[in-house]
Amino acid sequence: MSSYETAVARYFAAWNAAGTEAVAKAVAAAWAEGGSYTDPLADVRGHEGVAAVIAAAQEQFPGFEFRQTGTVEGHHDVARFQWELVSLADGSAPVAGSDVITLDGDGRIRTVTGFLDRMPTA
Repeated sequence: MSSYETAVARYFAAWNAAGTEAVAKAVAAAWAEGGSYTDPLADVRGHEGVAAVIAAAQEQFPGFEFRQTGTVEGHHDVARFQWELVSLADGSAPVAGSDVITLDGDGRIRTVTGFLDRMPTA
């Protein structure tokens, strides 16, 4: 597994962790201190901010998990990948997107820039 794939696996482990403590631990493993997460709906820095965004998404979509689609592409300290938010009950995926991450020298996430490709209508 490449360093990019390892970083993305830790990223998904954080998004899919169950419970406040598990999310906090997974975020600390995936993100560098002071790391950031930015998408059209959020712009946060630090482990607590990232964990809060994850908790909010889990609250909004109970019974769903984030899954990678396609392959991870990377060069230098940058990687990109696609994902879907999938219902465990019926397999539907109302939300999908793509993210670009930058990594620090230890392979932890410094920045995430996310794009939402599909969102449910209100």
